[in-house]
Amino acid sequence: MLCKLAWGNVRRARRDYLVYLVTLGIGVMVFYAFNTISVQVDIAGIKELGMRELMGSLMAGMTIFLAFVMGFLLVYANNFIMKRRKKEFGLYQVLGMSRWQVARVMALETVIVSVAALAAGLVAGIALSQLMVFSTAALFKTQVSNFRFFLSGTAFFITVGCLAAIFLVTLVFNLRVVAKAKIVDLMSAGRRGEVVRVRNPWISAAVFVVGAVLTGVAYARLLHDGMPVMMDDPAEMNRFYLTTALVIVGTILLFFGLSGFLLKVLSHARNIYWRGLAPFTLRQLSSRVNTVSFSLAVVAMVLFLAITSVTSGTSLLAAMNSGLENGTPADYTVGMMYFDQQAADARNDGDASPSYGVTTQPLDLMAESAHRTVSTKDGGTKPMTADDGRAYNLADIAGKHVQVNLYSGYSAGQAGTPKPVLSVAALFKMAGASLPTGAGDAALYFMKESDYNRYLVFRGAKQVDLGESGYLITSDAGTSMTNVYDKVLAAGTELKLGGHSLKPVASSVDATLSAFSDTPGGSSNPGTIVVPDGVVDDLNLTLELSSLLVNYKDGISTEQGDAYVTRAGQDSSYDNVNIVQDGHVVGVWSYMTLTRTEVYESANSMSAMVSYLAIYIGMVLVVACAAILTIQQLSGVSDAGPSCRMLSEIGTPTRQVNHSFLVQQAVLFAFPLAVGIAHSAVALHVVIGIVELFGHVEISGMVGLACAIFAVCYGGYFLITYHMSRKVIRDAIAARA
Repeated sequence: MLCKLAWGNVRRARRDYLVYLVTLGIGVMVFYAFNTISVQVDIAGIKELGMRELMGSLMAGMTIFLAFVMGFLLVYANNFIMKRRKKEFGLYQVLGMSRWQVARVMALETVIVSVAALAAGLVAGIALSQLMVFSTAALFKTQVSNFRFFLSGTAFFITVGCLAAIFLVTLVFNLRVVAKAKIVDLMSAGRRGEVVRVRNPWISAAVFVVGAVLTGVAYARLLHDGMPVMMDDPAEMNRFYLTTALVIVGTILLFFGLSGFLLKVLSHARNIYWRGLAPFTLRQLSSRVNTVSFSLAVVAMVLFLAITSVTSGTSLLAAMNSGLENGTPADYTVGMMYFDQQAADARNDGDASPSYGVTTQPLDLMAESAHRTVSTKDGGTKPMTADDGRAYNLADIAGKHVQVNLYSGYSAGQAGTPKPVLSVAALFKMAGASLPTGAGDAALYFMKESDYNRYLVFRGAKQVDLGESGYLITSDAGTSMTNVYDKVLAAGTELKLGGHSLKPVASSVDATLSAFSDTPGGSSNPGTIVVPDGVVDDLNLTLELSSLLVNYKDGISTEQGDAYVTRAGQDSSYDNVNIVQDGHVVGVWSYMTLTRTEVYESANSMSAMVSYLAIYIGMVLVVACAAILTIQQLSGVSDAGPSCRMLSEIGTPTRQVNHSFLVQQAVLFAFPLAVGIAHSAVALHVVIGIVELFGHVEISGMVGLACAIFAVCYGGYFLITYHMSRKVIRDAIAARA
């Protein structure tokens, strides 16, 4: 009998359950589809070691977090249903049902709706997961060669587990309402009119202005100070915390004073205020804003986080990948880092053996690769051989190759704290520019003209002629750095280095010929000055590092070459990779040795992970915000039932009443979104400035993706809200008979 009653209640109240059902169904669909990512990786032909496990664990962890968000949302949605049906539950008890029986009916209704949402969500999730295989392959730059229909037991159990937890929490809240409510309160719930809260319009308008000023001050501070880059700098972090506090308080005050501001502005526009139901609409809108001002501010901030996270995350990846082709100049690169005098002295502590020293001439990395050693069990070393499973003689696989030597911007032999010959900040000052946000000041690298010309030959480019007093700037950093370098070159800026006066021989940086190693992240050269060989010698600059760029010789495929140099991985221990010259350790093999294939795989993997996480988080947050607004508006329409009946009794057409609530809902949906977009626009302006340190930024695609998600989710909930509101208004007007 109770099951039949619960089923009938769900069918009769299906419009009330629509928000709950749609939201829960979307949650199930998204949870299932994104948790099949480990299966999608296999079908998409992605062979990268550990990628399946990494993607699966990331999505599972994120699902648990988002399940908490969704659980809070559905409890909030359920409160609206309970509020609408209090009188019904009271009537059950008047007719003789015990509270336990009423609770069982509620539990059965929740089970029915949850099972329906689970079924619909799983069907949609299964369909979506099949389509996502192709997007996964596109993100990882692979081809789906053997597509097959699949189901994922792991994704199913994760989804069902999250749904069960949400169901139990919702049920507990429902039972709590029935257990604590008195019959008289339940029966009188439908006769309680709305409580209209309208604050003093002058005070509210003043609060709105204060909120706008605080928000504007926060914007100005963020644009001036930028985002904190050095997290360990207390002063920088304190400024950022103050800016964050200002924008939060300003946003809350904006919504707190919105109703009074609207009243003061529109009441003076008499042609608008006294037209149709405008006074009723404005008073209702003011009442709703006053009631839910804090939650509207929270919605605006969450929308800001959703927009910013989706756009900035994918923009960073796009910037890092924009120069990927130019940033991988060789099949394989390996580097050597040299010790300067200070570093050597710091390591020569006591009876350190071997002792550390400084070399004045670059070592031949190709020759040194045949002499690499590994540690033995007795604490000694032995030459590295094929049996050790690592690269041991690069000459075996190397075809065309070149060694690039970079010198630090510090002269050798300086006493005390060394000063750079030329720093980034000093160069920018010459161009009348300041350091971009996030770019630290450091000494620029220097390179000999002969080294750079050998590099150009390796790249198949024309050699340069600097003469005795020319220079070039090379950099594959982002546009915020290269734009200033271009300005320095275009202005013919003269550099006075020691006894040399140098002038540029080009008007811009050639970023396509500035990458000196294969590097994940797209930038290996933040700024290097190419000068005549004699300038480096006269300045007595210290060797910083050497990079060996190798293309595999004919007859050795990319797969064979990669297997040779990455067999069993490279040893990153300094003790195992020391470079000894004349009995002194003068440098270490760099722990970062990469192939072009590894760089591309790393970039593709990072793009896929961040893209999926951004879409996943953004979609759930937008659904949460839209659903909360929907529930608030439906609750407000339900409270306004007596007012709707009164308007109908005095002859107001139902169409005008519907239009009044449409305007109210449009404002309450649009204003948090507008504030969130405004916050995001300012934050993204700063974030993009930082992102441009890594590469060119083009956010139109990311913004388009975010807008598409928002339009479907946010706009869909707005339409559901208006559709359900018309039913509530119609029922309220019909009740007057």
